[in-house]
Amino acid sequence: MSKELIEAMVDMKEQEALSIAKGLLDNGGDPIKILDSCSEAMEIVGKRFETGEYFLPQLMMAGEMLSQISIMVKPHIKGEQTKESLGKVLIGTVKGDIHNIGKDIVTFMLDVNGFEVKDIGVDVPPEKFVEAIKEFKPQIVGMSGLLTLAYDSMKDTVQAIVNAGLRDNVKIMIGGGQMDEKVREYTASDAYCQDAMAGVSKAKEWIGVK
Repeated sequence: MSKELIEAMVDMKEQEALSIAKGLLDNGGDPIKILDSCSEAMEIVGKRFETGEYFLPQLMMAGEMLSQISIMVKPHIKGEQTKESLGKVLIGTVKGDIHNIGKDIVTFMLDVNGFEVKDIGVDVPPEKFVEAIKEFKPQIVGMSGLLTLAYDSMKDTVQAIVNAGLRDNVKIMIGGGQMDEKVREYTASDAYCQDAMAGVSKAKEWIGVK
């Protein structure tokens, strides 16, 4: 973990954060540890957002910093991955919710861990999930949502997948700010993942790799 990188991101010092990340990479720093530092920073920013200390602009700026550092780090990780995909994951933020930071982190982490990921965006209605499952044929579907209104959207999406006769073909994970085990039960999905790494671990477990 880089304390300096975490502090720069949490304090919204964009140029400083990018410069620290570049310096770490140039000096042979572990790219995964740089991403861990970003995740730690995002967690702190997220908590400050929840308590009302930070607002949407800070959340968006933190997401932008993460996005730029991810682009910087990605080539350094790609070289360590096998060319063969572990499996396919379809991911999207459910209808009525337009938050994408969490979804983007999960997409990135799945990608660098060897999964083929199709991100279908935000405010995605159930029928679009069903359509994408038919086309992409994933083993795993990830549904993201930050707001409480996402509960019903997730439940409706799972039901739409059942109605389309596709439920037995996919494992479904949910994640996002207000999500927990009770919401997982309510939505009839297979797993609740607290963060991006939990999502990666669960995906690997389901696919059968360590």
